[in-house]
Amino acid sequence: MQPLADRIRPKSLKEFVGQSHLVGEGKPMALMVKRQQPTSMIFWGPPGSGKTTLAKIVAEATGYRFVYLSAVSAGKADIKKIIETKESHPRSEGFFHSGGEIKDTILFLDEIHRFNKAQQDYLLPFVESGQLVLIGATTENPSFEVIAPLMSRTQVFVLNELSTQELAEIVKRGLTGLTPKVKIEAAAKEYLITYANGDARKALNLLENTAQLYPKGEITLDRVKNALQSAYIRYDKGGEEHYNTISAFIKSMRASNVDAALYYLARMVKAGEDPLFIARRMVVFASEDVAAPTALVVANAVFRACETIGYPECQENLAAGVVYLSQAKKDRSAYDAYMAALSDVQTFGNLPIPMEIRNAPTRLMKNLGYGKGYQKYTQASLLPEKLKGRKYYH
Repeated sequence: MQPLADRIRPKSLKEFVGQSHLVGEGKPMALMVKRQQPTSMIFWGPPGSGKTTLAKIVAEATGYRFVYLSAVSAGKADIKKIIETKESHPRSEGFFHSGGEIKDTILFLDEIHRFNKAQQDYLLPFVESGQLVLIGATTENPSFEVIAPLMSRTQVFVLNELSTQELAEIVKRGLTGLTPKVKIEAAAKEYLITYANGDARKALNLLENTAQLYPKGEITLDRVKNALQSAYIRYDKGGEEHYNTISAFIKSMRASNVDAALYYLARMVKAGEDPLFIARRMVVFASEDVAAPTALVVANAVFRACETIGYPECQENLAAGVVYLSQAKKDRSAYDAYMAALSDVQTFGNLPIPMEIRNAPTRLMKNLGYGKGYQKYTQASLLPEKLKGRKYYH
């Protein structure tokens, strides 16, 4: 049987819940549909925020053939097959264009961050030439995961986690998709929404599991809790345990608790977590939380080792790096200082740079005072006038 989340999946932007900054009147997705001109883009957002659904809606509304690939299991051969069968491929099941003949192909590449550089390089010319309209979906920052040439040919749209009000609306819609029809008490609905933590799929899955376990009568708080406890809860790379475990891992290293950090590392490795995901977090941690500059060198070495060696051996590289980072002296002063400076940039914008430290490549600029009075070694503040004397680093 088709999962509840698929059965009630919205078919148009009007039915879509959330992401008003993208789907509202005059917003990017609405304009794209209105002009019937989808462009290559990347949806970056948390699990259950509507990335797949939005891509399907754009394809259906613009008359494009929708082809789904998961970067976890797909490769160059799959892309080649799509290109070769482009003209004769049937329409995606459940998504027919009412306006007539399908115009072209949208390739929806789920978890695009799992495509390696060689696979992305292979995909690039098809996107560049317009043979494919690419819609990538990722929970990871695409700036770190997607090659620069592909990034330059796509537009990144950020999807936010769903609010409690939006989840309440989705749960209400989910109830209409259940057979037989059931009611849910207010406390049960509130618990379900809290548990979902912004993820529509989690809310609908738990709702459906509860209804299947208790097909008669109202869905109560106790029934929802029992359904959650009876489910086999495992480490899910796109779910709550994924984020809970990586959070525990980072916080254990921050607390210099080597044993806890190694334990959470082992949990992630055992669950098959991408070693580059773990190593990447270690690189960030080395700059944010560790005083020794060699920490970044070590973390980068671990990342490189994971990149070249892979599982199972690279788990030993990860473990060695975790022990080093956990035992290293902690200091967040550089991170805190930068965030304070960033806050001023966001508050005051581009304040005028002092004349004495401006670049003066031409005679005119020198005559205007650019670089005048510049001293290589000075104790004077070099910040813009409005921020003179400001101290970020302590």
